[in-house]
Amino acid sequence: MSPVPLLALPGAPSLAAVGLGPYLVVGAALFSAGLVTVLARRNAVAILIGIELMLNAANLNLVAFDRFGPGLVRGQVFALFVLVIAAAEAAVALAIVLNVFDSRDRVDVDQVRSLKG
Repeated sequence: MSPVPLLALPGAPSLAAVGLGPYLVVGAALFSAGLVTVLARRNAVAILIGIELMLNAANLNLVAFDRFGPGLVRGQVFALFVLVIAAAEAAVALAIVLNVFDSRDRVDVDQVRSLKG
């Protein structure tokens, strides 16, 4: 017996039956988790992970609005720009974190006031 895809089962919802709402709920949950991570953590790497969660939530909403919005909205193009900016932000931020760790042996953002040694 060959495996049957989940969406092909009788009575299972099709992709067309899922509207914009569930995508927005998941995007809001991701954004909230990222915001809580940024506000609650003191470790610079954890803060960067929170920022990435928030950017991915924005990407999810952009692609969802592209799928369910009017024909001229191109959310996938904006999502690609957000991914490029996030990659550049991660590269610069990780370079700063490595510089701070090299000079102080800690990555506690409360202890860092400037990049001077």
